[in-house]
Amino acid sequence: MAIIVNSIITSLTEDRQEAIRKAVGILEVPEPLVQSAYIAKTSLDARRRGDIRFVHSVSVTLADGEARVAERAQTAGKKVVLRVEDPLEAAFGPGKLSHRPVIAGFGPAGMFAGLLLAKNGYAPLILERGGDMDSRVASVERFWSGGSLDPDTNVQFGEGGAGTFSDGKLTTRIGDPKCAWVLREFVRFGAPEEILHRAKPHIGTDRLRSVVKRLRAEIESLGGEVRFYMPASDLILENGRLCAIRTTQGDVPADVLILAAGHSARDTFEMLLRRGLVLQPKPFSVGVRVEHLQSEIDRGLYGKYAGHPALPVGEYQLSYRTGEGRGVYTFCMCPGGVVVPAASQEGMVVTNGMSDFARDGTNANAALAVSVTPDDFGTAPLDGMRFQQELERRAFTAGRRGYGAPAQDAKSFLEGKTGLHIGRVEPTYARGVCGCDFGALFPGFVTEMLKTGLRTFGRKLPGFDAADTLLTGVETRTSSPVRIPRGMDFYAPNAAGVIPCGEGAGYAGGIMSAAVDGLRAALALMAVYGRPAPR
Repeated sequence: MAIIVNSIITSLTEDRQEAIRKAVGILEVPEPLVQSAYIAKTSLDARRRGDIRFVHSVSVTLADGEARVAERAQTAGKKVVLRVEDPLEAAFGPGKLSHRPVIAGFGPAGMFAGLLLAKNGYAPLILERGGDMDSRVASVERFWSGGSLDPDTNVQFGEGGAGTFSDGKLTTRIGDPKCAWVLREFVRFGAPEEILHRAKPHIGTDRLRSVVKRLRAEIESLGGEVRFYMPASDLILENGRLCAIRTTQGDVPADVLILAAGHSARDTFEMLLRRGLVLQPKPFSVGVRVEHLQSEIDRGLYGKYAGHPALPVGEYQLSYRTGEGRGVYTFCMCPGGVVVPAASQEGMVVTNGMSDFARDGTNANAALAVSVTPDDFGTAPLDGMRFQQELERRAFTAGRRGYGAPAQDAKSFLEGKTGLHIGRVEPTYARGVCGCDFGALFPGFVTEMLKTGLRTFGRKLPGFDAADTLLTGVETRTSSPVRIPRGMDFYAPNAAGVIPCGEGAGYAGGIMSAAVDGLRAALALMAVYGRPAPR
């Protein structure tokens, strides 16, 4: 139990310890009563560039009387809450498993489902279509250097999932207390401890890779198994119940499958539809990667304080919505990062963003994305996926069919002209860029909303719409184009034993929410099937 004192403000020149002193002062308790006090969360308030502040939440543990002190402070109008730890506890059902549980996919959802099951003695078998981390990094780097694309091991597929080649962002809008459990586990496996305290935590691509490998090693040490290059290619159902999973290495008997295949598992979506599972098209977003000089972003955010040693590298999140409900927004912002080739199918071009923990690259990049719905692309289950694929094929053609990416400077794009004029912002996309006309590549409503976004965000963040701002496309994998319905018990209603899970099933949007959904899926499995006897 601890008291959380919120909204503690310090200036750029104040020491962080001042936040702790202010919090203890708000509680009005004698210093000997304080057992521990630390900054639990820090965010940056840069809304007024001339008065930049840090906003802290401070955790205070007392030797006695925490509930009484918290209530007194709340009565006095202080922003104080009493935090009680919510341990992650499983309830074990009466069912008996004939076979160990299987998980399809070793991204965040599959990893954390596997970790929780392994901790509770279930010895899960995890099937991953791509390679282990070392093989995957080698395959990706070959592709980025001009080699051929491996459709099974790439930026989207392989150990760690799509988030492995990103910024390792751990921000989420869900308020589930399981988030704290996920963060603590990440730290236990080698992530920097600061992710426990930052309002916008990130691990960085470079550090995330070793964290994922350590997490896998723990699953294996607890009796679990991860098989790479072994996709779940089909489900074998008898009378609507799962009995086995077909793989490239033979059939795997199974009572239960946590299906955590990821948002780019297009062949899996097609297979599920053939097998009679219900798939629903869902909204997602498409657009481009927008690149600026990181120094310009810092200046736009911090004004005269840009470069101050107390300030983090600048990052932003911007959004705008029309009266009709169409949205344009920035997503997956990578400070000091690069735009990466992220294709997973031959003959298609996809972009994503990536940065290391230090975030010390010259450029900043983010997705600039426009919301699309079934009204735009069709209401059949896979129409959204087909819409993505068509844009990616167009991008491949515009990039001269060599996995180069189509690109434009903001001035040319806003003026409706074809071509690319490179100014201060040098493109970072590894396979090279080709001048294009995004107005001819995207549907008209997407083009117009991208232009609206550039102009609107330029008014909010000076320099965002500068003439030499670089646009590189296409960004299509913002989230899954489908949802696989599940009941309140988490199981697919027409495929007993199958638990759709994570981002690919439409229940998450990023590393943290996918990891939490993996925990929920594991808890749902354990609620039906009791703990197995020791092997």
